[in-house]
Amino acid sequence: MDIQKAKQFIISNARPLELAWYRAVFEGGPKGAVVEELKKFQNPDGGFGNALEPDNWNPNSTPITTNDAIIHLYQCGALGEAGNIIEGIARWLKSGDGFDRGQQRWRFAVESSKEHPHAIWWEPGDGKESWNPTVSLAVFLCCVDGGEHWKELVREAFSWLESAREVGSDEVKCFMLAHRMMELYGVTDVIDLDKAREAVKRAVGLAVCHEVEKYGVEYVAGPSAFFHEESPYVPEGIEDLVKADLAAIDKLQMEDGGFDITWQWYTPYEQEYKQARDWWRPRVTLEKLGFYLAFNGGESK
Repeated sequence: MDIQKAKQFIISNARPLELAWYRAVFEGGPKGAVVEELKKFQNPDGGFGNALEPDNWNPNSTPITTNDAIIHLYQCGALGEAGNIIEGIARWLKSGDGFDRGQQRWRFAVESSKEHPHAIWWEPGDGKESWNPTVSLAVFLCCVDGGEHWKELVREAFSWLESAREVGSDEVKCFMLAHRMMELYGVTDVIDLDKAREAVKRAVGLAVCHEVEKYGVEYVAGPSAFFHEESPYVPEGIEDLVKADLAAIDKLQMEDGGFDITWQWYTPYEQEYKQARDWWRPRVTLEKLGFYLAFNGGESK
């Protein structure tokens, strides 16, 4: 990877939010700038919408977009500086909006998203909801608000993870975030954190794609999908996959220094998809850059 070209691409093309994210993580910039930019995507009810998730332009608050806000705060180390945002998120989650009481899950997709430009996967289906984003949202409430109901939901989620035979990559990332938040907030009365860490590592091993020729070309999860920094969740035995992902990054960096997305929307919003791609590319480049620096010793090709 040409690290300097990647950084310049982000600086020149990122939305103000992702630019503040880059500054905070890679240049020691103020975390408060991330918080201020994130506020622009928060609704009066405390939840998040408004195309924070670039593939879903629903202005209304949704569980997955609110979870994305938590991801931004965690990855920038800004959870401790976002008091008003945190309070709003907790208020919205406890309101029950977007929560399926029958399944005891926050919905991955909501009906109102169909009324706005979106990718096909944001249209609700009829199947059972996964733990994406429920496990990380429930842990968030355990950390900032408490409540036995959320603790029970977290226990159920991690109990399932320990014996799961198949786990989606985005679902695994929610478990990673959930475990990390419990460590950061010192929440030790819900689950055995050491045992849960091993369960998360096992799940990464299940979810990471072993067909290395697909890295960066098809919508599959190589190691760079999970790790944007040194991590306690790297499973044993994926060293060759890490090397293959690093090689794919070297190969697929574009002339402008950035990286492209590997998916289409499959909905009739061609112009909006192009805009979303422009928003996504700096974010994907941020993630590739973090992985490359963490696992390649910071060396440019």
